[in-house]
Amino acid sequence: MFTPTHDPHPDHPRPAGPADLYTAKPPWDIDRPQPAFQALAESGRLHGRVLDIGCGTGEHALLAARLGHHAVGIDQSAQAIRLARQKAQARGLEVQLRRHDAMHLAELGETFDTVLDCGLFHIFTAEARGSYVESLAAALVPGGRYFMLGFSDRQPGTWGPHRLHRDDITTAFADGWRIESIEESSIAINPEPGGVHAWLATITRM
Repeated sequence: MFTPTHDPHPDHPRPAGPADLYTAKPPWDIDRPQPAFQALAESGRLHGRVLDIGCGTGEHALLAARLGHHAVGIDQSAQAIRLARQKAQARGLEVQLRRHDAMHLAELGETFDTVLDCGLFHIFTAEARGSYVESLAAALVPGGRYFMLGFSDRQPGTWGPHRLHRDDITTAFADGWRIESIEESSIAINPEPGGVHAWLATITRM
């Protein structure tokens, strides 16, 4: 959930500016993993090296680390990464947390078996999704899985980010990927007790 602009010095701290979505606590920062991703973890579907893209304050990267995985979280928000590092230290968890651009995942210099994306894919325009998917392919090993939780077109109203249609997902991942499932789900936000409608997609890199 960050603005996808490239920073040539991805881990260089800078003061949070107007574009930093974490200068105030955003509604999706719920101080716990999203229930959909918690369920994935409890069912043993996180494997090997785990990358959390658009990690925010780190709950999903920390979840993976707590389960014993090598975990990396990236976000464009300097403030979010600072908060995530504070959480990791307080919980005694070893996790790499870096300020980095999701459009340039090859520059991380490592590949992953599992990639988690909560609320990032849905911010991209149709034109930008192709570049994002190419970036994903550079970071995910063949046979690795990408789990995406994104805002759904089933959500009433017009506020918030782009509402994803199933076709938005299937079109973006048509080449070199196998879509295992696209399921109705939800994203928990404050102060909505029931959350908002979402799609949970499970996609394997071929």
